[in-house]
Amino acid sequence: MFGENGDVLYVGKAKNLRKRVSSYFRRTGLAPKTQALVRRIANIDVTVTQTEIEALLLEQNLIKQNRPPFNILLRDDKSYPYIFLSDRDQYPQLSFHRGSKRRKGSYYGPFPSVSAVRESMGFLQKIFRVRQCEDSFFKNRSRPCLQYQIDRCTGPCVDLITPDDYQRDVRHTQMFLEGKSDKLIRELEGDMDQASQQLAFERAGVIRDQISALRKIQAEQIVESGSGNIDVLAAYQEGDQGCVHVLYIRHGRILGSRSFYPKVPLATSAAEILANFVPQYYLRDGARGDFPREIILNEKIEESELLEDAISKLAGHRINLKYRGRSTRRQWIELAENTARQNLNNRIASKQNTLQRFESLQALLKLEELPERLECFDISHSSGEATVASCVVFDTNGPLKSDYRRLNIKGITAGDDYAAMEQALTRRYTRLQKGEGKLPDVLLIDGGKGQLGRAISVLAELGVVGVHVVGVAKGKTRKAGFETLLLSNSNSKPFSVPSASNLQSQTSDNQYPEADENRYKELPVDTESPALLLIQNIRDEAHRFAITGHRQRRDKKRRLSTLEGIAGVGPKRRRELLRFFGGAKEVERASIAELMRVPGINKKVAEAIYSRLHNE
Repeated sequence: MFGENGDVLYVGKAKNLRKRVSSYFRRTGLAPKTQALVRRIANIDVTVTQTEIEALLLEQNLIKQNRPPFNILLRDDKSYPYIFLSDRDQYPQLSFHRGSKRRKGSYYGPFPSVSAVRESMGFLQKIFRVRQCEDSFFKNRSRPCLQYQIDRCTGPCVDLITPDDYQRDVRHTQMFLEGKSDKLIRELEGDMDQASQQLAFERAGVIRDQISALRKIQAEQIVESGSGNIDVLAAYQEGDQGCVHVLYIRHGRILGSRSFYPKVPLATSAAEILANFVPQYYLRDGARGDFPREIILNEKIEESELLEDAISKLAGHRINLKYRGRSTRRQWIELAENTARQNLNNRIASKQNTLQRFESLQALLKLEELPERLECFDISHSSGEATVASCVVFDTNGPLKSDYRRLNIKGITAGDDYAAMEQALTRRYTRLQKGEGKLPDVLLIDGGKGQLGRAISVLAELGVVGVHVVGVAKGKTRKAGFETLLLSNSNSKPFSVPSASNLQSQTSDNQYPEADENRYKELPVDTESPALLLIQNIRDEAHRFAITGHRQRRDKKRRLSTLEGIAGVGPKRRRELLRFFGGAKEVERASIAELMRVPGINKKVAEAIYSRLHNE
């Protein structure tokens, strides 16, 4: 279904097309959302497929490609993390993995989140102490590392454990990850008895602690006997919002869970949400790489057999789509339903709270209309190194992460925050002026009068109008809740950028408006004000986003060799230089004549290396 401008409004499939389409044009009985859709329809296009499965797959591809506003949309497409256990080494490594499965070894998962993987790996490190260090670190140890000292590793890097004992720990780790906890506990109980009979009481105590930890983690979870690989999905709807909570059951054990909040413009029940969610979730490209044997739903949906066939075809094995269940499975469904209900209610409450904060901000800044979009800028660096600017965006629903941006700052004096802010704002709002995004209603600048002045100057120079600019400076105590809000001193309202000519006439004697100390005034605000809480929230998010980008850029730079980027010096010559001199420091100390002694290094290349390393 298309609108007047040719945009796709809705995509649907049907065996009986006449019946399906006519259902949208009844005179009575239509939901308000369906009526809104029908009023916008200008044209309907039809594609005929040979089978129902083809129609289902085509529907999902068109929804993913066009993202129609009246379809339920699943907006999460991240790959899922796994635990990887190598099998080619004498001392296998246990590690976090995300992406394509190219390495040879065993993959366990998928896990619903990175935190679930970290938690599982932390438990395994405490109990079975299989190494989790990188191979390059492991192969170059001459003494055990800190993990050995705190009893989180058995020191295989320096042969403090025999290969047979280490393989036993690896096998126990595999049994745990495969859900064979009962069998593992029985085996450990036998080992403990044997150690006791041999008077190896210290070893018996270690095994006892392992058994105790395993029993504790079993008691914390609902465990089904056998090796069931199941996804449990429960949907809950409240008004025009919905939540689908997914429990991941592998080998009878809950690995974790995840909540999704799909857009539900036309859904009138939880069953409709599931009917649209299930195909989008399991039929997308490379859906998850690991399909369950069963999918259990809390609501019965139409065309379940068709979905079974389509998902089974993609998975390469039979998948059963079931409604509810008994015993343990019923407990899983109830758990998922309660979680979906609670998470959606919390989300709705959070949105209402955010809206109240926006209304409080409107009153505080004396704005005529409710601000719908806030942007905040922050700068992060380490003594001028790897400077990064962040721009985070909030709307009345909270953080709008799809509009977040980071900007790598280049070509300024190290540590010049004013110049960094000026460059970030210039680049950001030049693009916005070209129509590559939306202008904010309120622009928050994390900084004092200097940063605020640069912001006003940049926006005026670019001809940006209608944006209210507010500076967020740290108070005298530099503690949360004591921030100082800086506004233009021209009136009690936040500074709304004037024309460039007006700004030039006002600041003709100064290069930047921050030079005039009397230009700005502090806005008094109650420390318990919802508006201040909103400003603190977006400021802290901008700081987090900036410092994360800065650390990534800084670490990437520090990982690069000093020989990177030298003309004529590729991987082979770098390898020869390091092999000849024994390290990068020795290469830096070498003269041009000494560099020429390296195989493959002529005078021209040696001079280029020397010049680069000595900044000449």
